[in-house]
This record gives sequence, C-alpha cells and structure tokens, in this order.
Amino acid sequence: MILLLGKIVLGYLIGSISGSLLLGRLRGVDIRTQGSGNAGGTNAFRTQGPWFGLGVGLIDVGKGALAAWLGGLGAPDGTPALVAALLTGAGAAAGHVWPLYHGFRGGKGVAVLIGVLLLLWPVALAVLAAVLLLVLTTTGYVGLGSILAGWALVPAAVWLAPERDRSVWIVATVVIAVFILFTHRSNVSRLRAGTEHRFERIRVLARLFRR
Repeated sequence: MILLLGKIVLGYLIGSISGSLLLGRLRGVDIRTQGSGNAGGTNAFRTQGPWFGLGVGLIDVGKGALAAWLGGLGAPDGTPALVAALLTGAGAAAGHVWPLYHGFRGGKGVAVLIGVLLLLWPVALAVLAAVLLLVLTTTGYVGLGSILAGWALVPAAVWLAPERDRSVWIVATVVIAVFILFTHRSNVSRLRAGTEHRFERIRVLARLFRR
C-alpha cells in the first residue's frame, strides 16, 4: 500500500510538469494570460499556433504514458498491475489539472488520459478519436467533443475491454468521464450561454450537410 501511494504521488509530480507552461517559458509567454486562460493543449494551439500546440500535446500525452508505465512496475502481473498503473495515471491527470509547480492552475487532463490509455488500452483511443472527430467536424466545439468522447469510453469498456479486466475498465472509464466533465464545466457553462469558442474551419461535415 505504501508503494502504491508513493507511485500515485510520483504520478502527481510528473503530471505537474505542464507542457504548455514549460514551452511557454522558453517563448516568454504564459498562456494562462491568453485566450481561455487554460494551460492545456487547445488553448496553446489557439493562442500560439499548431507547432507549439503539438509540442504541448506530446509532452502531456507522454507524461500520462510515463506515469502509467511507472505505476505498473513492481506490481503483480495482471489486474493488480493494471489498477496500480491506472491510479498512478490518475495521479498524473490530477497533477496536470492542479500542478504543484504552477500555482495549481493547469489544463484539463484529456491529453494525459490519452497517454494513459495509449499505454494500457490502445483500442479505447479509436473510440475516443472517432467520437471527438465526429463532434469537431459537426459542431466545432473541442470541449463538447472531449466530454462526449469521455462518456463514449463507458460503453466501449462494456463491449470491448478484455474480459478479465472488464469490471476494472468500466469503473475506470466512468471515473474518466466524470473527471473530464468536471474539468470542462466552464465549457458547459459557455455552451449554455452561447459563448463557447468554435473552430469553424474544422466543421467539414456541417458544411457538407448544408449543401
């Protein structure tokens, strides 16, 4: 138990390394003072351009995968290793949202969770990407796409997760979905108010349907 708690704390410390704030320091900017004020990849892309956003995404996905990998080390093979990896990955996601090194003001955790899933259950990424792409190309809302993609993981766990660990993945995906909804609560408020930022250029399907 002490080892597991240590891994979760380590995951939190890894997650607290913010890709956007790290790269922002090299450029002399703090993206929390620009755009939506969020330190995540979407705001980085929107305010600093695609290459900056890509760099942020790679760092944040990487730290999620690293945390999950470290979490599984030394744990008994099978379900115990999976649970340890998931909990350590959860610590990294918490660190990303509430980073110790940056005044507890971070991003929304989606990229970190993608890194965790990339290592532990790559099939889930296909579901997440499909839903996110569908929502983006029809509505242009990144936040809405992230929320719906998160909830799509729950039925995916029921139908697609390995049978041996299916119950673990069902619980994990419910937690992931609730976590994403919580971290995107400001997006929900803006959607209800009609002030949410929309990426018009990516609404390819919406333009096709209007023809």
